[in-house]
Amino acid sequence: MFQEKVQILWNKKVGPLYYRIGLKSQRIHLNAKPGQFVMLHLADSSAVFLRRPFSIHRLTPYNGPSEGIELLYKVIGKGTQKLSMFKKGNFVDLLGPLGKGFSIPEDLHHIFIVAGGVGVAPMVFLALSLHTKMDLSQSSVFLGGRTKEDLLCKNDFGALGMNVHISTDDGSAGDKCLVTHPLEIAVKKSRPQIIYACGPWNMLKCVRDIAKKYAVPCQISIETRMACGIGACLGCAVEHQGNGDKYLHACIDGPVFDATTLAF
Repeated sequence: MFQEKVQILWNKKVGPLYYRIGLKSQRIHLNAKPGQFVMLHLADSSAVFLRRPFSIHRLTPYNGPSEGIELLYKVIGKGTQKLSMFKKGNFVDLLGPLGKGFSIPEDLHHIFIVAGGVGVAPMVFLALSLHTKMDLSQSSVFLGGRTKEDLLCKNDFGALGMNVHISTDDGSAGDKCLVTHPLEIAVKKSRPQIIYACGPWNMLKCVRDIAKKYAVPCQISIETRMACGIGACLGCAVEHQGNGDKYLHACIDGPVFDATTLAF
């Protein structure tokens, strides 16, 4: 874990409420693994006091030796609204990489990735990492959102050779259904070796249930509020499956968990 004051390389709007920000780091990018996150503080702003957690979206640049990280974020409150106003050359303070990332078993060739809304953020880093180890042409990604405006990174996965399935709640793009509907159809047709997922809590519960039903290993990355990111505040507690007296913490035990370990 490192703390760095890092310079913004770009801060680009990629949707009505979505941005991609590139950050030049010294050490964080050299130690980052898919599924890990950073805690960001707006170094030039006194209006936002606490750090905010953000999944590492990918290393940057995309080709060649990396010099930093990229974050994908949605403007949903004061902190992200302020962040969206920062420009190239401004500085922010980062703490990371933090948390437990995805585990990648050996000899994978057929995997499913499921992402809901901005939950796609860590899944691109995962797919890029998998791409260096395996042929992704037999693997699929299932992207879901409330509307077409909430669908992100389709082309990123397609460029890696993955089969891309799109669904929206309102039918404005892809199938009009929850993302877990085409997922279950695909699992039933061709059982994958593992399912990786990130998104809203209810979506993750459905993914967990599908994985359990068809006996597929499943890892999920949960999204939760954090104040510190290092296990000190204990504000990101989640209940352990089968043991109501035991709690896990997303910042140090996760944010990636085996789906069977969490109570939904």
